[in-house]
Amino acid sequence: MTTASGGSLTGLTASELAAKLQAGEVTSVEVTQAHLDRIAAVDQEVHAFLHVDADGALAAARRVDEERAAGNTTSPLAGVPLALKDVLTTTDMPTTCGSKMLEGWVPPYDATVTRRLREAGVVILGKTNMDEFAMGSSTENSAYGPTRNPWDLERIPGGSGGGSSAALAAFEAPLAIGTDTGGSIRQPGAVTGTVGVKPTYGGVSRYGLVAFSSSLDQPGPCARTVLDAALLHEVIAGHDPMDSTSINQPVPQVVAAAEQGASGGLQGVRVGVVRELSGDGYQPGVQRAFDAAVKQLSALGAEVIEVSCPHFTYALPAYYLIAPSECSSNLARFDAMRYGLRVGDDGARSAEEVMSLTREAGFGPEVKRRIMLGTYALSSGYYDAYYGQAQKVRTLITRDFTAAFEQVDVLVSPTTPTTAFKIGERVDDPMAMYLADLCTIPSNLAGNAAMSVPCGLSDEDGLPVGLQIMAPAMADEWLYRVGAAYEAARNATQDGPLINRVPQLEVAR
Repeated sequence: MTTASGGSLTGLTASELAAKLQAGEVTSVEVTQAHLDRIAAVDQEVHAFLHVDADGALAAARRVDEERAAGNTTSPLAGVPLALKDVLTTTDMPTTCGSKMLEGWVPPYDATVTRRLREAGVVILGKTNMDEFAMGSSTENSAYGPTRNPWDLERIPGGSGGGSSAALAAFEAPLAIGTDTGGSIRQPGAVTGTVGVKPTYGGVSRYGLVAFSSSLDQPGPCARTVLDAALLHEVIAGHDPMDSTSINQPVPQVVAAAEQGASGGLQGVRVGVVRELSGDGYQPGVQRAFDAAVKQLSALGAEVIEVSCPHFTYALPAYYLIAPSECSSNLARFDAMRYGLRVGDDGARSAEEVMSLTREAGFGPEVKRRIMLGTYALSSGYYDAYYGQAQKVRTLITRDFTAAFEQVDVLVSPTTPTTAFKIGERVDDPMAMYLADLCTIPSNLAGNAAMSVPCGLSDEDGLPVGLQIMAPAMADEWLYRVGAAYEAARNATQDGPLINRVPQLEVAR
């Protein structure tokens, strides 16, 4: 196997591609075609994409080139390709959510994120694979087969957004969009050696995002560098009147923060290490990589303080009551009556029978498990004992964050307790699967911002480890300042970006 070539178009970062496009050194059509060729060469092995829109992508690229030639292009990312998670609606491509329930469904409207990408001239290559309705931590729950991790094709790329993270790690796209309900951007980022950001809840519109758990779901940027994630963040963020939970405030200056971090140290920055998110139960190689990252932050001038967030230990059970409860409500819309799959409608069955047969055929095992859990938690006599109590725990976790951020500017932890596990290893053990989100769930419950940035390879198995950085709500710029400073220092001491060490797939000749 060979390593990624920085000399090829697919080996460049989004910011490098943007600079070449703006300088007229290359056209968007050339950049887009290079990535389409890369997808054609390797995606049969990776299976990052569910749908590739080659004609649409090239048409969009030609429009950008024409606009640039006319002097009308203003967006920094105009002409740069992107992979879009198949949970955001698109009028020109199917939106399946990784489920047979929506196989072949083409929505009548674009999600706000999709629209903002198009308006910025970002070229959408296609839709990426995911755990069905974003329920999972490995992308093994997709009805269309698992995605594979480019670092090791026998291992998972994380989930639910494993298709987006794998597309980045396989150099099939320089940018991607994910969604994060309990860690589905950050956990895939960690296990594939890429950058994943969960913006503040309400910072990026959920309009057109097919809902799993409405109080937790959050779209966000995925990239190979912190600066690239910041550039994409600024494109998709901002108030949207179509989303009642959208925050009507200016977008944090994340690009400026990333540039500041990359060129300066962290003098005066207070970094809190969360006591409850490390130690026993964490893979030793992950813990050692995290400890080294903390030392690097200290060497950059940050003041490192141990912080206790005692209620974080209850985040996992609280999440797995709140999220399934909201899922059981949101997925009730898939009733075979309006759109999507319909089974058994032969004229001899009642609407209830058709609905039952359709949901049996259309939903996979994990979706059914969560619907049943959520319906039980919301049922008469159990609502207060389960869902009500989980919401009280959510409040306590939010208070833990508030107290911690009175002492520090950011919190850090490992992104995941382990590196990427093997495909099939946890399929029959839902609890083991759920533990993959142990570190990421608290930020979803509280709604604050969080990022995963690569922090090396485990000395046990040579697989990527992620450093999680957490910041207060609407203080997303802190993620980018700290993340970019750490990334720059690590790249300088470790002979370049971690992503350039990913074993590349053999290109068919």
